Amino acid sequence: MATKHEQILHYIDELPVGEKISVRQIAKALSVSEGTAYRAIKDAENKGYVSTIERVGTIRIERKKKENIEKLTFAEVVNIVDGQVLGGRTGLHKTLNKFVIGAMKLEAMMRYTGAGNLLIVGNRINAHELALKAGAAVLITGGFDTEDDVKRIADELELPIISTSYDTFTVATMINRAIYDQLIKKEIVLVEDILTPFEETTRLQTTDKISDWLRYNRETTHSRFPVVDHNMKVQGMVTSKDIMGHDPETPIEKVMTKNPMTVGGKTSVASSSHMMVWEGIELLPVVDDTNKLDGIISRQDVLKALQVIQRQPQVGETIDDIVTNQLVLTTGKAKGDPVYRCEVTPQMTNHIGTISYGVFTTIVAEAANRVLRTYKKGDLVVENMTIYFLKPVQIESMLDIFPRVLEVGRKFGKVDVEVYNEGVLVGKAMMMCQLIER
Repeated sequence: MATKHEQILHYIDELPVGEKISVRQIAKALSVSEGTAYRAIKDAENKGYVSTIERVGTIRIERKKKENIEKLTFAEVVNIVDGQVLGGRTGLHKTLNKFVIGAMKLEAMMRYTGAGNLLIVGNRINAHELALKAGAAVLITGGFDTEDDVKRIADELELPIISTSYDTFTVATMINRAIYDQLIKKEIVLVEDILTPFEETTRLQTTDKISDWLRYNRETTHSRFPVVDHNMKVQGMVTSKDIMGHDPETPIEKVMTKNPMTVGGKTSVASSSHMMVWEGIELLPVVDDTNKLDGIISRQDVLKALQVIQRQPQVGETIDDIVTNQLVLTTGKAKGDPVYRCEVTPQMTNHIGTISYGVFTTIVAEAANRVLRTYKKGDLVVENMTIYFLKPVQIESMLDIFPRVLEVGRKFGKVDVEVYNEGVLVGKAMMMCQLIER
């Protein structure tokens, strides 16, 4: 039986794209409290198929596919630019395919403007009207309004006309930043992208017996299975170790490991691999918000995905990428000692113009990472890091980073890192890392 929360989410999902939603309407339609309805709407917003816009309300929008994430809906544009919707609100759910900045003569502007575009322009009423008739939405900068006739056309054609107080350059920058952030998100592979789905997951019921485990083991050659109750909620995990020495008629419930570790579909693959290596787990059940089984992921799935990610060209650059790209290998005084050089760029500093603590941590971790890679192939996860000396380092200084491997085992590595600026020691750190073999 689905919970009230699940019923509301299903109801919202079934609504036509562009439909307006309100807490009161959902509470009435499904006979639930307004609090329950509000929580479900917020959840749908997080899942990406509902958008709330000031002075307009909440509307059902298209759910984005992973490969289509860099496309924005007009509703998202309104939120990015703190806009006000002047007309055509029924078209807010539509996605746009490109932006046109209207800083040219009218005829030239119209040559570039087509269906599905967004024309960013100031208070040029003719341009507003012609763009709408060409099938494009309009974003008016500088806080200007437009004429009532134009708003009527926008309503008829279901193409939004939005006004923002920002200037054209700021608006273009804000929208670019939003697309850039989306691209970084696109690169982050989530558990839901690689899991073995529920339909293909072999699972045991709490009422099954060990003889059922033996049968599944013969059929699938697997030895680890999630255990669910009659509502498909995960209750445990059972492995070959759990059933050894027990009678085949023993209920699974008696031998399973209760309250196993689980992950959600929105967890990143990297953090799942971290959990699995840490706890020595080979298989994790993937559950939804109500602990219902959605599927499983194995350690092999996770490592394979991590290898694929590394081969992907990065589209959006994160702060970590900017910092690690600055690190260049040079040679040390003693032959074979790796030394990394790194310039402190303006992006790496804090409000007083010296290197930020977070950036220093990233530099130290990356240097240790690179030196450990020469010993072991594979990925590593920092278990703990102690920075026990740090002096302020000015903007545009050149740092020399000396990572020294103190110890390396099958599953861990210990590295000491010293950082110098023009021969003066400015930082010392010690790191313990877990090594994930490929």
